[in-house]
Order: sequence, then C-alpha cells, then structure tokens
Amino acid sequence: MLHSHNIEINHKQYTMYGMEALTNIIKHELCHYHLHLEGKGYKHKDYDFKKLSKQVNAPRYCEPLESYESRANYIYECTNCKTKFMRIRKVNTRKMVCSLCHQKLTLIEKK
Repeated sequence: MLHSHNIEINHKQYTMYGMEALTNIIKHELCHYHLHLEGKGYKHKDYDFKKLSKQVNAPRYCEPLESYESRANYIYECTNCKTKFMRIRKVNTRKMVCSLCHQKLTLIEKK
C-alpha cells in the first residue's frame, strides 16, 4: 500500500505455492516500495521497476491462482477462419481483428 507502505500478501498464494512464492512476493513488493520512495517508476510497466526486479531476481507478476481458461469472460470467433479467442477483458471488435487472417471478430459467448 503506497500510502502506508504496508505489504499485502494473498494467503492463497502461500497455500498454493509455498514459501518460495511468499519470498518472491515480498521481493516484488519491496521493489515497488523502494522505487516509490525514491520517486522513480514503480509500476509494472516502468523501466525502473523492470530493471530492479531483474537485479534482485524478483518476479514482475505472481503465479495466477486460476488458469486463464477459467478466468476468461469472453469468447470471440473469427468470421473468416472460425478460430476462437478467449479473453478476460472485453475486446473492441471494431479495432481488433483475427491474428491469423486479419478478419473481423464477433463475440460468441459472454460468461
């Protein structure tokens, strides 16, 4: 938490992945904390965060608790090749096209 500098850890991460995951989470959060205090880029996408994470061997993201398939809320299908794409977030079908044949996508299922 940036305002209090407390580290929050999801107990499920420890339960599923053990002490190594807990150590990695603490390293990861300390990178955020350190960079925030120094006024540098502390977000996942920032160069400073990527660089420091690599230096201390901290993962940029934790292991997901659920598979991508179980988290996917939307299923799109290409109008041409009929390839299906699962997405967690909604996709703008006016902009996004099939990665294989570059044709339009349509929403076929929403969970």
